[in-house]
This record gives sequence, C-alpha cells and structure tokens, in this order.
Amino acid sequence: MAPLRIRVYGDPVLRRVADDVTDVDGAMADLCQEMLTAMYEAPGIGLAAPQVGVSQRFFVYDFGDGPGVLVNPEITESDGEWTYNEGCLSVPELSWEIVRPRSIHLKAFDLDGNEVSLEAEDLEARLFQHELDHLEGKILLDYLEDDQRREAKRILRQRAMGGPSLRPNAGDGLSLP
Repeated sequence: MAPLRIRVYGDPVLRRVADDVTDVDGAMADLCQEMLTAMYEAPGIGLAAPQVGVSQRFFVYDFGDGPGVLVNPEITESDGEWTYNEGCLSVPELSWEIVRPRSIHLKAFDLDGNEVSLEAEDLEARLFQHELDHLEGKILLDYLEDDQRREAKRILRQRAMGGPSLRPNAGDGLSLP
C-alpha cells in the first residue's frame, strides 16, 4: 500500500468540518496505524484525519508516552493563555507565534470505544487544540493578523508555482501537524 500523503494548504478537505465517527472498525484502526507512520516520517507529534484526506473526527498523536488515538474529541474546559511558535505539517516550513489556552480538559473515545478524559497543559494542550482545529476546518493561518496572513499566502502561492518557499527564520519552533 502506498504511504499516506499529508494534505497541504489549498486542499479543500482541510477547510471542511469533519463528520463524527459513528463506527470504529478494523479499517479505521489500520488507517490510524498508517497515519502514525506518516506522522513519524514527517516528523510530527500529531496528525488529524483531514490532513490525510479523511473528513472524520479523529486524530493520532505521540507526545512521548507512546502513540494514541482520540475519536470524536471535544474540549470541555480551558484556562489560561500561552504564546508559542507553532508550525503545521499542512503548512510546511512556516511557523508563527500563536496564542492558545495554557490548559484544557478534553473528552474523547479510544479505538475500543472507551471514554477518555484528559487534562493537558502547555505543549500537550497545544497539540490537542491544534488537531481539534483541523477537525473544525481551521488552520494556523486563521490565527494570523491580516498582514501576516497575506504574507503567508504569498509564500504559499510562490511555493505552489515552484518559487522560493522559505521566509527568513521559517521552521523555527515545533511543528505540530
């Protein structure tokens, strides 16, 4: 089987609100394994289903304690504020200072249908929020001020036409898919 292709800015699937998962089966478990492989090869620490062309509400991640899958996740609480230089596998080689809540409480299901309740803060909370954005059809560019967004789109257009793809200091920070 061919490796999964991570979709990049401009692909319409990245702008769709993903559908709830209604049935977890072997095919979905296999897809999650393929997504983890693509995520590690990218490299990244999270990858949402829309980023591989599947408009369903789940994502894979590995924050250092081994791989995980969260199905139909939702944030039930958030607190604080934290700015961090954030990148995305779907907007490669670019990153920006993004403000997000510092801590969250998230509920979801695992691949066995068990409810999962997680408290996360700092980078782990950012990871989960970033992946949830993908499930809502949001990308990092949505957090930028108008002038930053215009510059990012200019760079991405140049890249799509085969021109120079990097801006000064691009790639700084952790890439969160």
